[in-house]
Amino acid sequence: MRTIPYKETLGIEFKSDIKKLPDNNLLDEVVAMANTDGGTLYLGVEDDGSITGVHPAHADEIGIAALIANRTVPSVSVRAELTEEEGKTVLKLSIPRSPAVIATSDGRILRRRLKLDGQPECIPMYPYEIPSRLSTLSLLDYSAQIVPSAGLDDIDPYERQRLKRMISLRNGDRSLLSLTDEELDKALRLVKDDNGTLRPTVTGLLLIGKEMSIAELLPSAKASFQVLQGSAVRKNEETTKPLLAVFELFEDYLNAWNTEREMEYGLFQIAIPDFPVPSFREGLVNAFAHRDYTLLKPVRVAIEDDGLIISSPGGFIDGVNLDNLLTVEPHGRNPALSDVLKRIGLAEKTGRGIDRIFEGSIIYGRPLPDYSESNSSVVKLFLQRAEPDLPFAKMIADEENRLGRSLPIYSLMILSLLRTNRRMTLRELSDALRLNDSRVMANVEMLVESGLVEASGSGRSRSYILGLKVYKSQGNAVSYVRQAGIPSVRHEALVEELAGKQSGYVTRDNVAELLNITPSQAYRLLKTMAGKGKLELEGSGRGARYRLKKT
Repeated sequence: MRTIPYKETLGIEFKSDIKKLPDNNLLDEVVAMANTDGGTLYLGVEDDGSITGVHPAHADEIGIAALIANRTVPSVSVRAELTEEEGKTVLKLSIPRSPAVIATSDGRILRRRLKLDGQPECIPMYPYEIPSRLSTLSLLDYSAQIVPSAGLDDIDPYERQRLKRMISLRNGDRSLLSLTDEELDKALRLVKDDNGTLRPTVTGLLLIGKEMSIAELLPSAKASFQVLQGSAVRKNEETTKPLLAVFELFEDYLNAWNTEREMEYGLFQIAIPDFPVPSFREGLVNAFAHRDYTLLKPVRVAIEDDGLIISSPGGFIDGVNLDNLLTVEPHGRNPALSDVLKRIGLAEKTGRGIDRIFEGSIIYGRPLPDYSESNSSVVKLFLQRAEPDLPFAKMIADEENRLGRSLPIYSLMILSLLRTNRRMTLRELSDALRLNDSRVMANVEMLVESGLVEASGSGRSRSYILGLKVYKSQGNAVSYVRQAGIPSVRHEALVEELAGKQSGYVTRDNVAELLNITPSQAYRLLKTMAGKGKLELEGSGRGARYRLKKT
């Protein structure tokens, strides 16, 4: 059975060795892979996947590994092994992703990319791309760098006042308000000393710079807001305003296009927007705080028919991926910028703004935020436009009012998953949440104790459903009886069980839905049970119902 892949990808490379691949070509491929995502190079395989074998001069695993280590800077340590395929010997080189920028010993720096036809290629890594790579690896804080050619006359004093106003309005670090302008700029690393002269940093220019200065000195710092209805473009604006002005502007735009509906909660009417404002705000903050400012692409906000999209150039930072979004330790591409946004109250101070994004959708019973369209060049957040589940939202609100605090994010996600999937095992919950079993167990058992979730079975077969009080709050006891898995030994027992969960009565439609029978069959069953003295009829016509007879 063939173990070598049949085609090349970003992480798989084939190289012919019939005529002995030159060492420089081999080193270029290794350096490019190390500077991208790592991968595997098969020496002795043609581009079309056919196996032709390694040249005898390269059939030395130790020698090839030493050659690569000696002629790369910093040294790349590869794992080399010879393998037999289809009667031919192939050299397999496993190349790790490097935590630094790698060059050949004679100074060539390369990276890999996919061409339009999906085939990989090696291309040079240009000097302007190196800061982007280093910031992705958390080796360089681009936002803390001084902006070349910028001076204090590029700072807008009105934007500094906006910053101070935000500190007051958004519960930021009020100790900053007692500082002079220069002290404030230094404390937030908005400026740095450059041989005795204060100059704006990237963070300083982004937050309180003049719009014309940003456009000239940081042309990548653009943002766009679009509203698309079908094929019609209702709004399309691109701006290079400083970030604090953009936050306020885009919030105003969202409010204008974010329709609301009312939910009754006790004596109050609660407005539920199409897109939760806390989720939007945290998504926008994350987009600006963690984007790659070396890329000439804007942060894009788009309201479309099916939902809201926030796109941030640069892809996830090293160590962050779709599997660990909610569990990875908080860290970002631009620490200086992120720190300022936290201190002025715009960003979540704990660095867990992602929790707020998920919470905003879950508490209204909507689909979870979707990052699945993110890739190595962009992080894309999608908030689906969906009807809220009002009974579910009320249940969450009731529980949080009872506790006097918000439910933990994983408890909310468990409730959301059970709402969608009805019944799940511990393993299924762990896989969906990408958490270990013990952590999921701690959260789900807490929900069991509160009555929001019920468990059945034991060990690995133990499964969970939403509790009775959740279904009752939705007026859907029928679904609870089904999900609880009550043995269907006979129809009459099921009907009595349903009546017991439903304030002592059932209707013909209830029974038809519960037992998956026709209304006429349900009527005959209820009439039979009434004749046996188990039920008694109340009302007539469409309002008729059968109540459990007291014994």
